[in-house]
Amino acid sequence: MNSAAGDDQAMFGRDAALASALLGAGLPAAAQQHLDQAAALYHRAELAEQHLCEALALAPDHAAVLIGLYRFFFYKGRLHEALELACQCLIKAARDNNLPLDWHCVHATDAAFSDFGAALPRFYLFSLKAYAYLQMRLGDLDEAHAAIGKLLELDPSDKINAKLLLGVWERREYGDDQ
Repeated sequence: MNSAAGDDQAMFGRDAALASALLGAGLPAAAQQHLDQAAALYHRAELAEQHLCEALALAPDHAAVLIGLYRFFFYKGRLHEALELACQCLIKAARDNNLPLDWHCVHATDAAFSDFGAALPRFYLFSLKAYAYLQMRLGDLDEAHAAIGKLLELDPSDKINAKLLLGVWERREYGDDQ
């Protein structure tokens, strides 16, 4: 295996393990085994994706599985599919935080967004950030800008670095995305 594939595999496995540790309570052992196999086979995309789909079948609403599948699509450059998973993560995070499903209707006082140690509100913020970034990458700059604005409203101290994303948006919006 080349070192780039090894680095990707290590990152994929580490991300899945982190997601499982933060949001992984209740993940069936068989689903975890499929996530582990997906990480081990990351360099063989078809097999890795099969394992991720098996994990999804076993735990369809589990954050660790959704994050694993999102990251797989993202790192494989399958941005439309990654956006679908970011939307699923955003809906899951909204439900888990008792927030409106429409992110436009979420307010800073609706959850402990300012507490970076609060895993569920942080999961919501990072899901919205992924959504904003992917909208930008896929060319919907207006939607990306609205989501970035919501991130800055929910996280005014900018613990998740939405201002960095805003800078990228500004460069793209004004034609200086080099």
